[in-house]
Amino acid sequence: MTTDATNYQKTLQSLCTEIIGPLAPEVDRSGAFPEQSIEALKAAGLLGAISAPEVGGLGLGPRGVAEIVRLVAQQCASTAMVLCMHYSGAAVLEAHASIDVRLAAASGDHLSTLAFSEAGSRSHFWAPTSTASKDGDEVVLNAWKSWVTSASKATAYVWSSQPLEAPGLSTIWLVPADTQGLTVQGGYDGLGLRGNDSSPVFGQNVRVPASAMLGEDGQGFGVMMGIVLPLFNVLNAACSVGLMEAAVERTAAYTSGARYAHVHSSLSDLPTIRNYIARMRIKTDMARTLLDDTISAVESARADTMLRVLECKAAAGETATEVLDLAMRVCDGSAFRREVGVDRYFRDGRAAGVMAPTTDMLYDFIGKAVCGMELF
Repeated sequence: MTTDATNYQKTLQSLCTEIIGPLAPEVDRSGAFPEQSIEALKAAGLLGAISAPEVGGLGLGPRGVAEIVRLVAQQCASTAMVLCMHYSGAAVLEAHASIDVRLAAASGDHLSTLAFSEAGSRSHFWAPTSTASKDGDEVVLNAWKSWVTSASKATAYVWSSQPLEAPGLSTIWLVPADTQGLTVQGGYDGLGLRGNDSSPVFGQNVRVPASAMLGEDGQGFGVMMGIVLPLFNVLNAACSVGLMEAAVERTAAYTSGARYAHVHSSLSDLPTIRNYIARMRIKTDMARTLLDDTISAVESARADTMLRVLECKAAAGETATEVLDLAMRVCDGSAFRREVGVDRYFRDGRAAGVMAPTTDMLYDFIGKAVCGMELF
């Protein structure tokens, strides 16, 4: 069946049930990149979900790709995070890349990712310390990128540097992953999101053509704030919501099945347990409602769009830690056994708080916005 904007959810549900979900425990156990899941999404045309129909994409927009990330996260957060970064990078390509690159992204032949985070600027991703210098018709890039999702699997990086010549904070480039001078610094062995292949990338005298510039020199901040931040925050929040939804479902199923033999009752017969599950459901629904309102604000360019964009990631990430803490508590000692499954969500959910912009930084931005102060 050909996937299009009207039936993508049915296609995705099949992939989640038949491929992504069954592979997720092994992805978590081994820390392997979810190759088969990404290939299945590519074959179904879902890697082109953010790309325009004119280049062969689905043109789903923020709402559609958030739905994809949310549903995938219910099964495998590592796969969902690879999609989050791919869609964020592909959105930049849609706005500024050549037609050939856009066609490749729409077909899934191009797996994109962001290379913004740096040791020197840390969570201040909009102010890179990496450099760009002109050498004839080429540009020479030097950088230490501290975290790059899909680092060894991406086709190319949407890469930030200081401006080449113009004033401004940054410039954005498309850097093919096989360019000489690029080195992925080891694999990823983390607490959560264990299959997302997030590693440092070192670039030493990396040469790209001047035409690799995405947008104008010195205008990277506008690309980051106008394209990347709104979509990335929405997708990150969708991932957190998906994790919460899955945890609620698994926790309810576990408590309904776990029994006290001597009184012939289940855990869910206890009012205290039902209270915890109710709190989990309410918090999950609150986060999803804010996410949905944020997407509506983005779609209609509402006056409060930036405030909602900042809020949705912070709220979903913080709420996920609360909901997943409750899941671990309610499922008692069984939560520490992998077959119950909530431990994986518990670990994966921690990542949102430390991914730039971090939750603490978002709180600062939100406070500034509420107080009428400049954000940057």
